Amino acid sequence: MIGKKLTGYLVGKGHQIIILSRKAIKSSAHNVSYKQWDIARKYIDPEAINNTEIIIHLAGANVAEKRWSKKRKEEILKSRTESGRLLAYTLQTMPNKVKTIISASAIGWYGPDQGTVFTEDMPVHSDFLGSTCEAWEASIHPAAALGIRLISTRIGIVLSNDGGALAEFKKPLRFGIAPILGNGRQKISWIHIDDLCRMMEFAITHTEVRGIYNATAPYPVSNRELMLTLAKKARRFYIPVYVPALILKIVLGEMSIEVLKSCTTSSEKIRKAGFQFLYPSIEAAFEELINS
Repeated sequence: MIGKKLTGYLVGKGHQIIILSRKAIKSSAHNVSYKQWDIARKYIDPEAINNTEIIIHLAGANVAEKRWSKKRKEEILKSRTESGRLLAYTLQTMPNKVKTIISASAIGWYGPDQGTVFTEDMPVHSDFLGSTCEAWEASIHPAAALGIRLISTRIGIVLSNDGGALAEFKKPLRFGIAPILGNGRQKISWIHIDDLCRMMEFAITHTEVRGIYNATAPYPVSNRELMLTLAKKARRFYIPVYVPALILKIVLGEMSIEVLKSCTTSSEKIRKAGFQFLYPSIEAAFEELINS
């Protein structure tokens, strides 16, 4: 979801895009081409690396797609870390002119906020997503020793009309139900897909930007506020329905921890660097997404 939107956005800004794919694909777009990689064989088409100045690493299995069985957890972890290690290894062993790497991470780095606002210097949480994010960020870090500028973006819930969380939020509204999960007070740190793309371009063009940044809007909202705001902006009749935490635990298993967890993050660091959000509030974000 992010990769497709980001590709279109960067092409519009005049960039030439090379997409790494497990399959050979021919592109009809003038500024977009595809090159193969095979993580298991530790192979990346040399042409992809030779002709690249900036790498944006977004690879990773969808965290919310399936229940977290032991096998699924391994897929979530390996899809992020093995791809990151391959990129770092390739840059160490192959001639290249890469200047910048922007690598995705997630606010899963942080645990439940318990009233704390998370900033980028706070320690990693010890749960599954925390340890996954820690390994994810570490996998690409050897590239920094090569003098490459490295940026890690800890991404929150991405709001987009092309899928992801927003599609799931909308489904029950079709039936006049606005589900509020648990007590509904847990904070959600989110970002509009356009602001995420703009933030990544900002990191490309502002060479002083390096290190870790929370990719979340300035104003996190509670689960209850998010759902009721979405229902009102969609102009639908709705009845708020609270879904007990116990039901979520039965249906989602361990993943329910993330659904019920409150995570309040700060975007002050990226804003101090000069980045300005187009959609700082959930009202502005839903207004644009619903009317576009």
